[in-house]
Amino acid sequence: VRARKADRTVAVILPARNEEQTVGDIVCAVLDEHGDGLVDEVVVVDSASTDRTAELATSAGARVVSADRPGKGEAMWQGVAATKSDLLVFLDADLERFDPRFVPALLGPLLVDPRVAFVKGAYDRRTEADVTVGGGRVTELTARPLLAAFWPELGRIVQPLGGEYAARRDLLEQLPFRCGYGVDIGLLLDTDELLGPGAIAQVDLHERFHSHSGLSALGRMAAEVLHTVIDRLISQG
Repeated sequence: VRARKADRTVAVILPARNEEQTVGDIVCAVLDEHGDGLVDEVVVVDSASTDRTAELATSAGARVVSADRPGKGEAMWQGVAATKSDLLVFLDADLERFDPRFVPALLGPLLVDPRVAFVKGAYDRRTEADVTVGGGRVTELTARPLLAAFWPELGRIVQPLGGEYAARRDLLEQLPFRCGYGVDIGLLLDTDELLGPGAIAQVDLHERFHSHSGLSALGRMAAEVLHTVIDRLISQG
């Protein structure tokens, strides 16, 4: 991957809110494994955390910027604005047992195929009891059925709501970022609309470990995903 990088620059962006338990370990792993030539910038966008997220991210070696407004999409957009790199990798800041191989895996299709502009990570999710559960509840009950019904060409995307993906800067600067949890599916749908499904690649990240949300939070997430899809259906006639 380093050989394919050539003169292009890479930034890793982590939107974070109250992730003091995990964010420092992720930043350290990225810099320890890839800070010697693959990754040029690591930026943590702190979305009004009330714990030590910003302090621990800084200590681990990341540059920390503060989000002006709450919401994952806002944090992601501010991460894009805070960097200058050509290729951007997004990682959720709540990942446990983080595997630094996620970074080169996500970058791979961008480095070898000029037609690819957007790369999603596919993986199995694991519960606290180490049981494989496949996709998340909102993914399987809301996002993937909607894609299958209205965008069947995207039915192959295993984790449309996953926070691990990579993209070219010149693509992201053309796309709107939803402020809430609709941002992930919004970027996927807008890339498909702008460039077609051939510009979207998917890589197998094997497994992903993180804490699981309660039903009230998942209900709010599902509503934001549904609203994003409805907006895109209206805009596309």
